[in-house]
Amino acid sequence: MISMKIDGTNVIDNAQKLPDKTPKDPKELMEVCKQFESIFINMMLKQMRSSVASGGLIEKSHSREIYESMYDEALSQEIANGKGIGLAKNLYKQLTAYQKGVYKDQD
Repeated sequence: MISMKIDGTNVIDNAQKLPDKTPKDPKELMEVCKQFESIFINMMLKQMRSSVASGGLIEKSHSREIYESMYDEALSQEIANGKGIGLAKNLYKQLTAYQKGVYKDQD
């Protein structure tokens, strides 16, 4: 039998050794936050769509699924690039505060 034990003791140490990839330019950071919000909205739309009972005027087909996926992606990008749902703004505030040293390491 194969043992599938995972040792998580070094995970935090290894994560702390990684280089800081947070964008330093405020515009670039806000763009990354908007992209994250877009991905979040896209996942939310997919979950919402999957919770609706199938049927209706148009049959469920592979081409319809592709169209709905493309539509959800475009819609999520438009929402995030517009006013959004507030996720990008809050994430931006937290990351800029972290960069300024407001959050200290809790050792």
